[in-house]
Amino acid sequence: MRVLVIVNRLSGGGDASLYDYLRALGTLCDEISVRYFSGACEMENLLYDAETFDRVVAAGGDGTVSAVCYALSDTQIPVLCYPAGTANLLALNLGIHLEPRVLAETTVSGPTAAFDLGVIEQPGVDGADSTVTGFIITAGAGYDAAIMEAASSMKSTFGPAAYLLGAVGALTPTHAHFEIELDGERISTDGIAVLVVNFGRIQFDIEFARGADPRDGLFDIAVVRSKNLAELVPTVVAGVFDRTGDRNAIPGIDVYSASRVSVKSDPPLRMQYDGEVAEAFTPFTAWVLPGAATLVLPPDSPFAT
Repeated sequence: MRVLVIVNRLSGGGDASLYDYLRALGTLCDEISVRYFSGACEMENLLYDAETFDRVVAAGGDGTVSAVCYALSDTQIPVLCYPAGTANLLALNLGIHLEPRVLAETTVSGPTAAFDLGVIEQPGVDGADSTVTGFIITAGAGYDAAIMEAASSMKSTFGPAAYLLGAVGALTPTHAHFEIELDGERISTDGIAVLVVNFGRIQFDIEFARGADPRDGLFDIAVVRSKNLAELVPTVVAGVFDRTGDRNAIPGIDVYSASRVSVKSDPPLRMQYDGEVAEAFTPFTAWVLPGAATLVLPPDSPFAT
């Protein structure tokens, strides 16, 4: 078996366990090629010969994994998520094990499954053309992006706790009016955030979109209607502790489904995708690429069947 490992220098490159993983993987594979990504080139340039490998490993944060998956969309090349970022939400959703030897064995012999991939078109900044980016977990605009922006400078020091500190530092979310188009249906509403959800579990193990299925060809679109932090607290508590499965059981959140969504807001709100804070502000459009990402799973993953 030949395995290509893409390592993000800014996240995966600093993970000491990565080298234990590579040593374990070396005992199970015929060949391992390791390439480092620093943002200086396009991800596609590092994956130019990916079809000659049996599996590709994306070592970094969720943004790194989604970039690899987007570059390999519809190729059916299996991608293993090596969780070396801050939140590692994809690994959380897939049930990825962190012990290096177990993860190496999963890389080689774990089952694979096809998952939906999201695409988001962001408006250009300062007159530039719009850009198109892939995402695999969630994208959105509003309070979630504000938290991630506040947390970005603290992640290297505080790890996942940076998001909690970011939430504390963003105590006054911007309340906006949203015009949302869902597969041609128009909705007008107000709130502090719109989340376009593919995988349902996000920071702090919150499930804002109950029953989100990343294999059904649809997004779950969650509109957080809370006007202030006092109204948001019950929403977060319900998102953590309510496990009824009712997708509309969380107070202060409306959930819709669509394969294509366009969002406008007044005022414009900062955007994010898979934890990456965008330079752009709303409006944006996102759509689903059904089954475009092939992921390697641990045998006991909830998606392994």
